[in-house]
Amino acid sequence: MSLHVIVGAGATGIATAHLLADAGDQVRLVTRSGRGPRRPGIELVAADATDADRLTELTTGARTLFGCAAPAYDRWPALFPPLAAALLAAAERTGAGYVMLGNTYGYGPVDGPITEDRPLAPITVKGRVRAAMWHDALAAHHAGRVRATEVRAADFLGAGAYSLYNLLVAPKILAGAPAAFPGDLDAAHSWAYVGEVARALVAISRDDRAWGRSWHAPSVPLSVRELSRRLVAASAPDTADTADTAEAREPELVRLTAAELAAAGAADPVTAEVVEMLYLYERPCVLDSTSTEQTFALPPGSLDVALAETAAADPGNGRAGLRGEGRTVR
Repeated sequence: MSLHVIVGAGATGIATAHLLADAGDQVRLVTRSGRGPRRPGIELVAADATDADRLTELTTGARTLFGCAAPAYDRWPALFPPLAAALLAAAERTGAGYVMLGNTYGYGPVDGPITEDRPLAPITVKGRVRAAMWHDALAAHHAGRVRATEVRAADFLGAGAYSLYNLLVAPKILAGAPAAFPGDLDAAHSWAYVGEVARALVAISRDDRAWGRSWHAPSVPLSVRELSRRLVAASAPDTADTADTAEAREPELVRLTAAELAAAGAADPVTAEVVEMLYLYERPCVLDSTSTEQTFALPPGSLDVALAETAAADPGNGRAGLRGEGRTVR
C-alpha cells in the first residue's frame, strides 16, 4: 500500500483521491479547511500548502505528490507562485514523484490541434504563471532534483467541475432559459471529464515513462452549441422523441461580446480575469490527447458520464468555484 498526497479538493483532486483509495492506497488530502470526502483510505488534513516545511512533513514517505489546487482566479500572479514553489520544494526534499494538474493557458493561441511537443508561448498573465510553474518543475527534473510531470486538461465538465461553461451555460440550459457565452459558439473546443482527468493523473503517476514531460488528459472537441445540445439530451426523459419535443429542446444560446464581458468585469474582479482568456473561445481550441491515450492505454475522452452528472447535479453550484480552494475556472 502506497501513500499519495493530494493538494486541493476540487472535483479533480477528489476524483483522484477516490481512485487511489479504491485501489487500496492511502491518500492524504490537504486543503486549508481540511474538507473532503470522509471514507476509508482518505485522510483529510487542514494545512497551508504554501508552507514548504509543513508540506514536506506531510509528504514524507509518500510515493506521489499531486498538485491539484489553484488559488482564486483573480489572484493567480500573487498566490500561485508560492504554492508552486512549496509543492516543488516538498517533492524535492522527500523524493515523491511530482504530478502537476495543468491546463492549456501556457500555449497561447494555436492554429490546429495542440500536441504536447508545442513550445509554450503564453500571451496572458495567467498563461505566463502556468508556464513558469512548468518550466521551474522541468528544470528541477533535468537537474536530477525531482521527478516531475504535468497533465494538462481542457475545460472541465462533470458534477462539481468548475469551468466557464458550467458557470455561464449549464445552469441556464438545464433550466430551459437562454444562455450567453463568450466567443464563437460554433468553434471546436476541447472538454475534459474530471473523472477521466483523474484516471490520467493516476495512470501517469504510476509509469516511469511519464516523468520529464507533459501529457494531455483525454478530451472531446465539440462546439459550445453542440455540447449544449448534448447536455439537453442528457437531461431529457427517456421517451420517444417527436418533432415538437426535439425542436423544443434546442438550447437557446447567444454570444456574449468582449465589450459585454468587460462591462461585467468592471463590477466583479473574477469576471474581469476572463477577458484576457477570450482567445481560447474565439477560435478553435483542440487539445490532441493521442499520445496519452496510446502510451497509457487510456480510452479516448467521452462526455456521456460528464453530461449525465452535470444534468443531475445542482445547477446553482458553479459560481462558488471561482473563489474556492483547490478550484479554478477553466
